[in-house]
Amino acid sequence: MEKSSEIVKGNRIVVIDALRGFALLGVVLVHMQQHYSIFNFGAFAPTEPLFPVLDEWISWLNRNVLMGRFINIFAFLFGMSFFIQMDRAAKKGVDFRRRFLWRMVILFLIGVIGSAFYSGDILSIYAFFGLILVFLYPLKNKALIAIACIILAGAPRWISYGYNKYKESQETTVVANTPNAEQMRAERPRRDANFVPEEPSLMNTFKNNLTSGRRGTLNYQFNWGGRGYLTFTLFIFGLVVGRIRFFETVHLHMRRNILLFLLFVAGAWLVNLFADFLPQEQGFFRRGGTPSVIALSRMTLNDIHMVFYSAAITMGFIVLYHVKGIGKFLDLLAPYGRMGLTNYEMQGIVGSILFSLWGFGAIFGRWHATELFCLGIVFYILQIIFSKIWLTYFKYGPLEWLWRSATYLKWQPFRK
Repeated sequence: MEKSSEIVKGNRIVVIDALRGFALLGVVLVHMQQHYSIFNFGAFAPTEPLFPVLDEWISWLNRNVLMGRFINIFAFLFGMSFFIQMDRAAKKGVDFRRRFLWRMVILFLIGVIGSAFYSGDILSIYAFFGLILVFLYPLKNKALIAIACIILAGAPRWISYGYNKYKESQETTVVANTPNAEQMRAERPRRDANFVPEEPSLMNTFKNNLTSGRRGTLNYQFNWGGRGYLTFTLFIFGLVVGRIRFFETVHLHMRRNILLFLLFVAGAWLVNLFADFLPQEQGFFRRGGTPSVIALSRMTLNDIHMVFYSAAITMGFIVLYHVKGIGKFLDLLAPYGRMGLTNYEMQGIVGSILFSLWGFGAIFGRWHATELFCLGIVFYILQIIFSKIWLTYFKYGPLEWLWRSATYLKWQPFRK
């Protein structure tokens, strides 16, 4: 094993760019399977699957390998990028914290625009967590790790659980038996019967994604599922790993990298094994209400499992990246990762066009798992080619350049 390419090109650690590009592969494949949260129920008759057995395999791959794991890596690298920016500014004698706060405001606005196309866009949520990260930055690594572990152990869930139980114990009236409740039940069928679907259009997509779609995303991020809390935990881990300068010397410690990979694999397996001993509660999220202690415990173990799993994927990528031959192939992902912001937003915009009825939803909305997987691969390859060509002539991706220029309130050099 040996280093496959330069460790640093310009001012960038190349393996981080390649890893970010790899993470976005999993993101686009998962979102394709989810139709970018656009489901045209009743708009057309479903088709018979062309590859039913392969569909099952790809659905399994999506659930057990891709979903949640690759976006974790993307979040982890955001926390690391935060440290790199702060550290490089500090070496020049500049306190970058105020500038980074403004940078997060700009990212929030970019995320809002992205959410208009794809309601599951996470950049505005990243911006919110980035603001918090600035205030945590002065803390020592031990304190940061302690905070991350407390969140990962499900503290927000357990606090919500205790609060809900307290409210239940204080209730003295049964709302379900009030006249107003009976009237609401009587009126609901009439409202549903008179419901008229909106005409498919780009503007209606924007309106729904920025209202009900955004509420659904925030509920997913901050309700019992707690996806947002896990994301923030990974931000903190990324900051700590950046501080110990792990990636700056990662090519010098191949035995350590392999050992970490094996430890993370073992950790993911053991946590999953332990979770299997707890009984499952089917349909909790459909029923609503307060989950049981067992359900909360399973959610927490699932989060820990996901962190170990994502860490194993990360270390596996790093090991392969530094294998001669394989590393040169993985290096093709570096331009894609350098344009991670542009490519992520492009995925959401193209996904909206592909699956909306005002776009090509009547075609791609009928596709099954295998066809959608292939569609995701083709789109990803096209983005790789686009990124490589673009960075041949320009210093930054389009959104990266705009973000950088807005950060410094000055147009930055663009063309090479």
